[in-house]
Amino acid sequence: MLDFTAIDFETANKYANSACSLAAVTMHDDQCVKEGYTLIKPPFMVFDKGNIQIHGITPDQVAHKPKFDALWDRIRPHLEGRILVAHYAVFDTRVLRSLLKTYHLEKPKASYACTVQISRRVWPNLPNHKLDTVANYLGYSFHHHQALDDARACAYIVLKAAEIVGASSMEELLDATHLTLKRL
Repeated sequence: MLDFTAIDFETANKYANSACSLAAVTMHDDQCVKEGYTLIKPPFMVFDKGNIQIHGITPDQVAHKPKFDALWDRIRPHLEGRILVAHYAVFDTRVLRSLLKTYHLEKPKASYACTVQISRRVWPNLPNHKLDTVANYLGYSFHHHQALDDARACAYIVLKAAEIVGASSMEELLDATHLTLKRL
């Protein structure tokens, strides 16, 4: 079974703990069984102009939103015991680990895979393996750098990659692409 949760963070600035939005899309085979999106008030309200230009989230939009620690009890059950996937997972898992450390929260038991790595193995001839490039190649339209759309696109890439290699589970997909799950 293709059971996984695609995640995506957007950040306010260059610091990993500055998440200002999070989305998660939980898949069971080829069906989305749950998805969620939230704005997050970063621990420090410092937004870089470049980040705002990328995702469009401003300090005013998150000023009265909860901080990550107030959301954790609602978020954790969707990550616990799951295989997480993200496009350039190094970034999203670093953000998650940094938030957990900032707020002294217990890390969920989860593993993760990266759709950049998967896409490089399945579609090696693309000019690059950025999320919008891979999604466009697959004919998937979305609003890039909107966390929920990015997480949905990431999930779609996993489904299409599994279809191409004939995998019916994340483990089979990773085995076919000679990749391994990493621990969070």
